[in-house]
Amino acid sequence: MNHHPPSQVGRALTVVLGALPFTVITLLVFGHWPPLARWDQSVAARAAAYGAVRPNLVDFWQVIGAVVLPWTSRAVILVVAVYLWHRRARLLTIWLLVSAGAELGLVEAVQYIFTRAHPAQALVDADGWSYVSGHATAAFVMAGALGVVLPSVRGWRRRFRLLVLLPVIGVVWIASADRIALNVNYVSDVLGGWALGLAILTATSIGFGLRPGLRRRRRRTPSDGDGTAAPPRAAVIVNPIKVGDGVAFRRKVTRALEIRGYDEPLWLETREDDAGNAMAKQAIEYESDLVLVAGGDGTVRVVCSTLAHTGIPVGVIPAGTGNLLARNLHIPLDLDDALERILEGRDRRIDLVRVHGDQLDTDHFAVMAGLGLDAAIISDAPPHLKKQIGWTAYLVSAAKNINHPSVRVTLSLDDAEPIDRRVRTVVVGNVGMLQANIPLLPDARPDDGLLDVVVIAPRRVTQWPIVLWRLLTRTNRTDMYLERFTGRKVEIHAAVDVQRQLDGDPIGPGQFLSCEIEPGALTARVPKRR
Repeated sequence: MNHHPPSQVGRALTVVLGALPFTVITLLVFGHWPPLARWDQSVAARAAAYGAVRPNLVDFWQVIGAVVLPWTSRAVILVVAVYLWHRRARLLTIWLLVSAGAELGLVEAVQYIFTRAHPAQALVDADGWSYVSGHATAAFVMAGALGVVLPSVRGWRRRFRLLVLLPVIGVVWIASADRIALNVNYVSDVLGGWALGLAILTATSIGFGLRPGLRRRRRRTPSDGDGTAAPPRAAVIVNPIKVGDGVAFRRKVTRALEIRGYDEPLWLETREDDAGNAMAKQAIEYESDLVLVAGGDGTVRVVCSTLAHTGIPVGVIPAGTGNLLARNLHIPLDLDDALERILEGRDRRIDLVRVHGDQLDTDHFAVMAGLGLDAAIISDAPPHLKKQIGWTAYLVSAAKNINHPSVRVTLSLDDAEPIDRRVRTVVVGNVGMLQANIPLLPDARPDDGLLDVVVIAPRRVTQWPIVLWRLLTRTNRTDMYLERFTGRKVEIHAAVDVQRQLDGDPIGPGQFLSCEIEPGALTARVPKRR
């Protein structure tokens, strides 16, 4: 016996269900089902009688009909397709054009096959056939297409999507009402047009791997057939601002999970007001076997903080400017390589660092926290440059902040006596490598149960080359320019407010940071040892 993969069966079933309303309406119309036939005739008679004595109203609806022509809806789709092509959302662009082409061809085919005449008392001349309504079908496909597209385009806020979608939905109703008011189409012609539009969108969406909306979550129980366990489940948390072609990304990740036996993943997008906390909680409630997070270091930090001590493996897909945790866990920056190394990888328990300070709620970080120059560089890096040239934008900010003033700080490590220093920056790390493989903390390991601290304190600009040389050569000698410490807990008190950062995210100025290691708090999915 041949068994089709569950995903293929699900796609086929979805297509069948999408085409079912059109099939049912068509059978009822041409089977002359009495209730539907009486409804059609009753509405047509009332529209004809109402319009016969109100020529101004007929003229109004004619103007509306001229505006909401099927070609108008297709033109909107074409404009959006051009925009998406410019945004490099190639898959969505092709899907839109295919959907519009399918709408045009299928409307003509259905009208040619069924040759249903327009109502006898039509108030205006109408070409072609009545079933299905081309206006209703084209408007429905346009509205549905935009409903799929807008959530997938980065940079479109939710309320802006509604400002676009609500008028578009209104256009569907107006285009349909126009056909009925002018008595050009029966009510069933309009319903058939909507149903045909639904069938087109369902078939093309499934064909292109687009799955808008929510799906029903299955309980994780053994199957009734052979007693084997249900497929593992994954949640994917995405920062849409960091991921370029969201649909292509989604399709690639879904495919990578599917061929490794995972159930269809739960997709969650971060928001401007939530970098991933609520999404990680949803992933926990979903009882995920794996959580993939795609975004910048800030998104990764928030998700990892929420998933601390849950035992759920976290796989980091590099999608940001720094990608520091991914780099330190030896995850490739290329998407295809990263997916393969993560999904074929192993689970590794790594440490997290609990942190709090003035004007800062208790939080966690996985990479580094800093106070002073490094935080100022991160805060001043131009966002447009970060988007265009990546982490090298920090070099521009570093040059601008080269004369960042030093500050007096007091460091307390574990139970040792506090020490006072005048520094340019203090960095507390759970891992050691920066971009370009610069070993800021060469002895740091993500699972050693220790914090590594570096104090950088050149007095003059001319002393920076010495510091950089020592960093690049991993020199362990301690002097007045660069000192390193280790411990399980470190507290930093600054004499004045200075900039601070957590995993590459600026958190605002302050005078105090307290960091304490939490050994083995996070289960990370990392590449296998080679």
